[in-house]
Amino acid sequence: MAKANESPTPSVPPQSSSARKIVVAVLIVAAFAVVIFLGLRKRGTGLDAFAKCLAAKQAKMYGAYWCPHCADQKEMFESSFKDVPYVECGVHGSRDEAPLCKDAGIKHFPTWQFADGERQEGTLSLQTLAARTGCALP
Repeated sequence: MAKANESPTPSVPPQSSSARKIVVAVLIVAAFAVVIFLGLRKRGTGLDAFAKCLAAKQAKMYGAYWCPHCADQKEMFESSFKDVPYVECGVHGSRDEAPLCKDAGIKHFPTWQFADGERQEGTLSLQTLAARTGCALP
């Protein structure tokens, strides 16, 4: 029989369940971050190899910073465009063409020049560039 002045033992709220929820949430977020990182890394790596192959095959793009078609072409390569041989023909602050591009006879942007000297004007698909150079797409 319990004494009248004794109070029942206070129950301690389980703090471990809220800590467990926090740990699970952090693990889920970390798992998503890893999946996203690996997915983007793999895609970029494949296009990096393609862009480097274009450089090895002496393909070169002439473009201008103000040219929307050039921006579209660059976007096709995502972050791998850094490996594509590129000649900037725009003169910042104006719509003039750089002397290097004038001397090369570049009239339209973008213009691709290939190892055999042939040029193609306009935005080219990655498939067209692959067929023209023999570089494999990822």
